[in-house]
Amino acid sequence: MILSIESSCDDSSIAITSIETKELIYHKKISQELQHSMYGGVVPELAARLHVEALPKILEECKPFFPRLKAIAVTNAPGLAVTLMEGVIMAKALSISLNLPLIAVNHLKGHIYSLFIEKEAILPMSVLLVSGGHTQVIEVNSLNDMNIVAKTIDDSFGESFDKVSKMLELGYPGGPVVQEHALKGDENHYAFPIPLRQSPEIMFSYSGLKNAVRMAIEKEAEITFEVKANICASFQKTAVAHIVQKMKKLFKVNPPKNFAIVGGASANIALRTAMETLCKEYDTTLYLSELKYCSDNAAMIGRVALEQYKNNDFTDVNEIDIQSRVKVL
Repeated sequence: MILSIESSCDDSSIAITSIETKELIYHKKISQELQHSMYGGVVPELAARLHVEALPKILEECKPFFPRLKAIAVTNAPGLAVTLMEGVIMAKALSISLNLPLIAVNHLKGHIYSLFIEKEAILPMSVLLVSGGHTQVIEVNSLNDMNIVAKTIDDSFGESFDKVSKMLELGYPGGPVVQEHALKGDENHYAFPIPLRQSPEIMFSYSGLKNAVRMAIEKEAEITFEVKANICASFQKTAVAHIVQKMKKLFKVNPPKNFAIVGGASANIALRTAMETLCKEYDTTLYLSELKYCSDNAAMIGRVALEQYKNNDFTDVNEIDIQSRVKVL
Protein backbone atom coordinates (compact mmCIF):
# COMPACT_ATOMS: atom_id res chain seq x y z
CA MET A 1 0.00 0.00 0.00
CA ILE A 2 0.96 3.65 -0.40
CA LEU A 3 0.23 6.24 2.28
CA SER A 4 -0.38 9.70 0.81
CA ILE A 5 -0.53 13.10 2.50
CA GLU A 6 -2.20 16.30 1.28
CA SER A 7 -1.69 19.71 2.95
CA SER A 8 -1.37 22.16 0.06
CA CYS A 9 -3.94 24.61 1.46
CA ASP A 10 -6.66 24.28 4.09
CA ASP A 11 -7.53 20.57 3.97
CA SER A 12 -5.61 18.05 6.08
CA SER A 13 -5.91 14.66 4.43
CA ILE A 14 -4.30 11.22 4.47
CA ALA A 15 -5.15 8.20 2.31
CA ILE A 16 -3.94 4.65 1.90
CA THR A 17 -4.21 3.05 -1.54
CA SER A 18 -3.64 -0.54 -2.66
CA ILE A 19 -0.85 -0.77 -5.24
CA GLU A 20 -2.20 -3.92 -6.89
CA THR A 21 -5.94 -3.16 -7.05
CA LYS A 22 -5.98 0.68 -6.83
CA GLU A 23 -8.57 0.28 -4.06
CA LEU A 24 -8.83 3.18 -1.65
CA ILE A 25 -8.27 1.37 1.65
CA TYR A 26 -8.48 4.41 3.91
CA HIS A 27 -9.24 8.08 3.36
CA LYS A 28 -9.90 10.90 5.79
CA LYS A 29 -9.98 14.67 5.41
CA ILE A 30 -10.33 17.37 8.05
CA SER A 31 -11.48 20.69 6.61
CA GLN A 32 -10.54 24.08 8.05
CA GLU A 33 -13.42 25.99 6.43
CA LEU A 34 -15.02 26.97 9.74
CA GLN A 35 -11.80 28.42 11.17
CA HIS A 36 -11.07 30.48 8.04
CA SER A 37 -14.64 31.62 7.35
CA MET A 38 -14.44 34.58 9.74
CA TYR A 39 -11.56 35.98 7.66
CA GLY A 40 -13.26 35.51 4.29
CA GLY A 41 -10.40 33.39 2.98
CA VAL A 42 -7.49 31.15 3.94
CA VAL A 43 -4.95 32.57 6.41
CA PRO A 44 -1.73 30.64 5.62
CA GLU A 45 -0.19 30.74 9.10
CA LEU A 46 -3.46 29.62 10.72
CA ALA A 47 -3.80 26.84 8.16
CA ALA A 48 -0.28 25.61 8.97
CA ARG A 49 -1.02 25.49 12.71
CA LEU A 50 -4.25 23.57 12.08
CA HIS A 51 -2.36 21.03 9.94
CA VAL A 52 0.00 20.47 12.88
CA GLU A 53 -3.02 19.49 14.97
CA ALA A 54 -5.01 17.53 12.40
CA LEU A 55 -2.45 15.47 10.47
CA PRO A 56 -1.09 13.53 13.49
CA LYS A 57 -4.66 12.71 14.58
CA ILE A 58 -5.42 11.21 11.18
CA LEU A 59 -2.08 9.42 11.02
CA GLU A 60 -2.81 7.71 14.35
CA GLU A 61 -5.70 5.87 12.66
CA CYS A 62 -3.33 4.66 9.92
CA LYS A 63 -0.83 2.87 12.17
CA PRO A 64 -2.40 -0.60 11.69
CA PHE A 65 -1.53 -0.33 7.98
CA PHE A 66 2.15 0.56 8.53
CA PRO A 67 3.51 -3.02 8.12
CA ARG A 68 1.99 -3.21 4.61
CA LEU A 69 3.21 0.14 3.31
CA LYS A 70 5.61 0.23 0.36
CA ALA A 71 5.98 4.01 -0.05
CA ILE A 72 5.05 7.42 1.36
CA ALA A 73 3.61 10.04 -1.00
CA VAL A 74 3.10 13.75 -0.34
CA THR A 75 2.05 16.90 -2.19
CA ASN A 76 5.06 19.19 -2.59
CA ALA A 77 3.79 21.64 -5.25
CA PRO A 78 1.99 23.89 -5.89
CA GLY A 79 0.29 25.34 -2.82
CA LEU A 80 0.95 27.51 0.22
CA ALA A 81 4.58 27.08 1.28
CA VAL A 82 3.84 27.04 5.02
CA THR A 83 1.12 24.37 4.67
CA LEU A 84 3.01 22.24 2.15
CA MET A 85 5.86 22.16 4.65
CA GLU A 86 3.72 20.43 7.29
CA GLY A 87 2.85 17.54 4.99
CA VAL A 88 6.41 17.22 3.69
CA ILE A 89 7.86 17.15 7.20
CA MET A 90 5.50 14.33 8.17
CA ALA A 91 6.25 12.42 4.96
CA LYS A 92 10.02 12.71 5.45
CA ALA A 93 9.71 11.50 9.06
CA LEU A 94 7.64 8.48 7.97
CA SER A 95 9.99 7.71 5.09
CA ILE A 96 13.01 7.68 7.39
CA SER A 97 11.44 5.90 10.36
CA LEU A 98 9.74 3.19 8.27
CA ASN A 99 12.60 2.94 5.76
CA LEU A 100 10.27 3.52 2.80
CA PRO A 101 10.80 5.42 -0.46
CA LEU A 102 9.35 8.93 -0.79
CA ILE A 103 7.15 10.05 -3.70
CA ALA A 104 6.75 13.80 -4.34
CA VAL A 105 3.43 14.52 -6.10
CA ASN A 106 2.38 17.56 -8.09
CA HIS A 107 -0.94 18.78 -6.73
CA LEU A 108 -2.34 19.62 -10.18
CA LYS A 109 -1.63 16.10 -11.40
CA GLY A 110 -3.55 14.97 -8.35
CA HIS A 111 -6.64 16.84 -9.52
CA ILE A 112 -6.35 15.26 -12.95
CA TYR A 113 -6.03 11.77 -11.50
CA SER A 114 -9.00 12.39 -9.20
CA LEU A 115 -10.92 11.20 -12.25
CA PHE A 116 -9.31 7.78 -11.91
CA ILE A 117 -9.53 7.00 -8.18
CA GLU A 118 -10.03 3.22 -7.94
CA LYS A 119 -10.09 3.12 -11.78
CA GLU A 120 -7.78 2.71 -14.74
CA ALA A 121 -6.65 5.97 -16.33
CA ILE A 122 -8.26 6.97 -19.63
CA LEU A 123 -5.75 8.92 -21.68
CA PRO A 124 -5.18 11.00 -23.75
CA MET A 125 -7.65 13.59 -22.54
CA SER A 126 -8.20 17.34 -22.58
CA VAL A 127 -8.74 18.70 -19.08
CA LEU A 128 -10.17 21.96 -17.76
CA LEU A 129 -8.74 22.56 -14.31
CA VAL A 130 -10.66 25.14 -12.28
CA SER A 131 -9.83 25.90 -8.67
CA GLY A 132 -9.10 28.73 -6.28
CA GLY A 133 -5.63 29.12 -7.71
CA HIS A 134 -5.87 27.87 -11.29
CA THR A 135 -7.95 28.10 -14.44
CA GLN A 136 -6.25 26.29 -17.28
CA VAL A 137 -6.74 23.77 -20.07
CA ILE A 138 -4.26 20.91 -20.16
CA GLU A 139 -3.64 18.35 -22.87
CA VAL A 140 -2.91 15.19 -20.90
CA ASN A 141 -1.19 12.45 -22.89
CA SER A 142 0.36 10.58 -19.99
CA LEU A 143 1.52 11.13 -16.42
CA ASN A 144 4.68 12.90 -17.56
CA ASP A 145 3.41 14.35 -20.82
CA MET A 146 1.04 17.22 -19.99
CA ASN A 147 0.90 20.55 -21.79
CA ILE A 148 -0.95 23.71 -20.75
CA VAL A 149 -2.70 25.11 -23.83
CA ALA A 150 -4.71 27.89 -22.16
CA LYS A 151 -4.69 29.62 -18.78
CA THR A 152 -5.87 32.70 -16.93
CA ILE A 153 -3.95 35.93 -17.38
CA ASP A 154 -4.92 37.16 -13.91
CA ASP A 155 -7.44 35.66 -11.48
CA SER A 156 -8.95 32.18 -11.42
CA PHE A 157 -12.54 30.97 -11.77
CA GLY A 158 -12.67 29.67 -8.20
CA GLU A 159 -10.97 32.71 -6.69
CA SER A 160 -13.54 35.01 -8.32
CA PHE A 161 -16.34 33.15 -6.51
CA ASP A 162 -14.50 33.60 -3.21
CA LYS A 163 -14.04 37.34 -3.82
CA VAL A 164 -17.67 37.89 -4.84
CA SER A 165 -18.77 36.04 -1.72
CA LYS A 166 -16.48 38.21 0.40
CA MET A 167 -17.79 41.42 -1.18
CA LEU A 168 -21.35 40.32 -0.38
CA GLU A 169 -20.33 39.09 3.09
CA LEU A 170 -21.68 35.62 2.38
CA GLY A 171 -18.85 33.63 3.93
CA TYR A 172 -16.11 31.21 2.88
CA PRO A 173 -15.64 29.15 0.77
CA GLY A 174 -17.32 31.25 -1.89
CA GLY A 175 -18.07 28.59 -4.49
CA PRO A 176 -20.86 26.71 -2.70
CA VAL A 177 -22.43 29.78 -1.06
CA VAL A 178 -22.53 31.84 -4.28
CA GLN A 179 -23.98 28.87 -6.13
CA GLU A 180 -26.66 28.46 -3.45
CA HIS A 181 -27.65 32.14 -3.61
CA ALA A 182 -27.62 32.06 -7.40
CA LEU A 183 -30.38 29.47 -7.37
CA LYS A 184 -32.66 32.07 -5.76
CA GLY A 185 -31.73 35.01 -7.98
CA ASP A 186 -32.38 36.41 -11.46
CA GLU A 187 -29.36 35.69 -13.64
CA ASN A 188 -30.41 38.41 -16.10
CA HIS A 189 -30.83 41.19 -13.55
CA TYR A 190 -27.28 42.51 -13.99
CA ALA A 191 -25.64 42.65 -17.41
CA PHE A 192 -22.07 41.88 -16.41
CA PRO A 193 -19.63 41.92 -19.36
CA ILE A 194 -18.22 38.58 -20.45
CA PRO A 195 -14.41 38.84 -20.19
CA LEU A 196 -12.35 38.81 -23.40
CA ARG A 197 -15.48 38.34 -25.47
CA GLN A 198 -14.01 39.94 -28.57
CA SER A 199 -10.56 38.43 -28.20
CA PRO A 200 -9.70 35.54 -30.54
CA GLU A 201 -7.16 34.27 -28.01
CA ILE A 202 -8.01 31.23 -25.91
CA MET A 203 -7.26 32.53 -22.43
CA PHE A 204 -9.18 33.44 -19.29
CA SER A 205 -9.54 36.56 -17.15
CA TYR A 206 -11.67 37.32 -14.10
CA SER A 207 -10.28 40.58 -12.69
CA GLY A 208 -12.61 42.73 -14.82
CA LEU A 209 -15.68 40.70 -13.91
CA LYS A 210 -14.87 41.00 -10.22
CA ASN A 211 -14.56 44.76 -10.61
CA ALA A 212 -17.93 44.91 -12.40
CA VAL A 213 -19.51 43.08 -9.48
CA ARG A 214 -17.88 45.49 -7.02
CA MET A 215 -19.29 48.50 -8.86
CA ALA A 216 -22.76 46.94 -9.00
CA ILE A 217 -22.68 46.43 -5.24
CA GLU A 218 -21.58 50.04 -4.64
CA LYS A 219 -24.49 51.37 -6.72
CA GLU A 220 -27.09 49.60 -4.59
CA ALA A 221 -28.64 51.70 -1.84
CA GLU A 222 -29.29 48.62 0.28
CA ILE A 223 -27.79 45.15 -0.03
CA THR A 224 -30.85 42.99 0.58
CA PHE A 225 -31.06 39.22 0.23
CA GLU A 226 -32.69 39.71 -3.17
CA VAL A 227 -29.83 41.94 -4.32
CA LYS A 228 -27.28 39.37 -3.17
CA ALA A 229 -29.13 36.54 -4.93
CA ASN A 230 -29.41 38.52 -8.18
CA ILE A 231 -25.75 39.48 -8.13
CA CYS A 232 -24.69 35.88 -7.47
CA ALA A 233 -26.91 34.56 -10.26
CA SER A 234 -25.76 37.18 -12.78
CA PHE A 235 -22.12 36.76 -11.83
CA GLN A 236 -22.22 32.96 -12.04
CA LYS A 237 -23.94 33.09 -15.43
CA THR A 238 -21.20 35.38 -16.78
CA ALA A 239 -18.32 33.49 -15.18
CA VAL A 240 -19.49 30.24 -16.73
CA ALA A 241 -20.31 31.86 -20.09
CA HIS A 242 -16.70 33.11 -20.29
CA ILE A 243 -15.32 29.58 -19.95
CA VAL A 244 -17.83 28.11 -22.38
CA GLN A 245 -17.06 30.76 -25.03
CA LYS A 246 -13.34 30.02 -24.85
CA MET A 247 -13.93 26.27 -24.87
CA LYS A 248 -16.07 26.64 -28.01
CA LYS A 249 -13.14 28.30 -29.75
CA LEU A 250 -10.87 25.46 -28.68
CA PHE A 251 -13.35 22.76 -29.69
CA LYS A 252 -13.81 24.32 -33.14
CA VAL A 253 -10.08 24.09 -33.80
CA ASN A 254 -9.55 20.60 -32.38
CA PRO A 255 -12.56 18.87 -30.78
CA PRO A 256 -11.28 16.39 -28.19
CA LYS A 257 -12.50 12.81 -27.99
CA ASN A 258 -12.30 12.88 -24.18
CA PHE A 259 -12.74 15.98 -22.03
CA ALA A 260 -12.81 16.43 -18.26
CA ILE A 261 -13.36 19.13 -15.66
CA VAL A 262 -11.38 18.83 -12.42
CA GLY A 263 -10.43 20.96 -9.41
CA GLY A 264 -12.36 22.36 -6.48
CA ALA A 265 -14.48 24.67 -8.63
CA SER A 266 -15.45 21.79 -10.94
CA ALA A 267 -18.20 21.03 -8.44
CA ASN A 268 -20.11 24.05 -9.78
CA ILE A 269 -23.35 22.66 -11.25
CA ALA A 270 -23.84 25.50 -13.75
CA LEU A 271 -20.37 24.89 -15.22
CA ARG A 272 -20.90 21.13 -15.37
CA THR A 273 -24.25 21.55 -17.11
CA ALA A 274 -22.94 24.06 -19.66
CA MET A 275 -19.91 21.94 -20.53
CA GLU A 276 -22.05 18.82 -20.80
CA THR A 277 -24.14 20.61 -23.44
CA LEU A 278 -21.02 21.70 -25.33
CA CYS A 279 -19.50 18.22 -25.26
CA LYS A 280 -22.70 16.69 -26.63
CA GLU A 281 -22.59 19.18 -29.51
CA TYR A 282 -19.13 17.96 -30.49
CA ASP A 283 -19.71 14.27 -29.68
CA THR A 284 -17.08 14.50 -26.95
CA THR A 285 -17.18 12.22 -23.90
CA LEU A 286 -17.25 14.27 -20.69
CA TYR A 287 -15.59 12.96 -17.51
CA LEU A 288 -16.20 14.43 -14.08
CA SER A 289 -14.70 13.63 -10.69
CA GLU A 290 -17.04 12.52 -7.94
CA LEU A 291 -18.05 15.59 -5.95
CA LYS A 292 -16.26 14.29 -2.84
CA TYR A 293 -12.98 14.23 -4.78
CA CYS A 294 -13.26 17.65 -6.46
CA SER A 295 -11.67 19.58 -3.60
CA ASP A 296 -8.17 18.89 -2.26
CA ASN A 297 -7.78 15.36 -0.92
CA ALA A 298 -5.14 12.70 -0.31
CA ALA A 299 -6.98 10.05 -2.35
CA MET A 300 -6.09 11.83 -5.60
CA ILE A 301 -2.47 12.22 -4.45
CA GLY A 302 -2.37 8.51 -3.76
CA ARG A 303 -3.73 7.74 -7.22
CA VAL A 304 -0.90 9.70 -8.86
CA ALA A 305 1.58 8.02 -6.51
CA LEU A 306 0.52 4.60 -7.85
CA GLU A 307 1.66 5.63 -11.33
CA GLN A 308 4.93 7.09 -10.02
CA TYR A 309 5.57 3.95 -7.96
CA LYS A 310 5.26 1.78 -11.07
CA ASN A 311 7.78 4.05 -12.81
CA ASN A 312 10.18 3.99 -9.83
CA ASP A 313 9.76 7.77 -9.65
CA PHE A 314 11.01 8.40 -6.13
CA THR A 315 12.56 11.46 -4.47
CA ASP A 316 15.53 11.50 -2.12
CA VAL A 317 14.31 12.41 1.35
CA ASN A 318 17.05 15.05 1.58
CA GLU A 319 16.28 16.61 -1.78
CA ILE A 320 12.49 17.04 -1.81
CA ASP A 321 11.68 20.69 -2.36
CA ILE A 322 8.54 22.78 -1.85
CA GLN A 323 7.29 24.89 -4.71
CA SER A 324 4.52 27.23 -3.67
CA ARG A 325 3.40 28.74 -6.97
CA VAL A 326 4.47 26.36 -9.70
CA LYS A 327 1.87 26.26 -12.47
CA VAL A 328 3.83 24.14 -14.93
CA LEU A 329 3.19 20.43 -15.15
